[in-house]
Amino acid sequence: MPLPPQLSFLNASLLVALGGGIGSWLRFVVGRAWVAAAGPARASAFPFATLTVNIAGSVAMGLLVGWLARFAGQSEATRLLLAVGLLGGFTTFSSFSLEVILLFQRGAPGLAAFYGAVSMAAGMLGLWLGLLLMRSAA
Repeated sequence: MPLPPQLSFLNASLLVALGGGIGSWLRFVVGRAWVAAAGPARASAFPFATLTVNIAGSVAMGLLVGWLARFAGQSEATRLLLAVGLLGGFTTFSSFSLEVILLFQRGAPGLAAFYGAVSMAAGMLGLWLGLLLMRSAA
């Protein structure tokens, strides 16, 4: 079976950008929906919207990757538009979750745990350092 033709960098970029824009807008809509449903004070007391998109995005990524694996004939364009673009714009947590689970499934549970722990710890440390630097510059 011949390999499918590769997308040009421009076409691949446009698919990712289109999906990313839609995913980011959907994330915005979820945040607005939480504020409308719970009220501004309750919605800001706990990150309900972020939790919602992280869980929904991870479930969607699992469904999408499973579907793409089952129907291997699906195009690279579909993967770029939906997995990288749409779900990447909606929540990068879905990609993080996929990578951790794939490491486990490939027989590397220690590496999966290491990657997960380092990603969370370094991400939070990086954010704290960024805040610290900006506060000291003010």
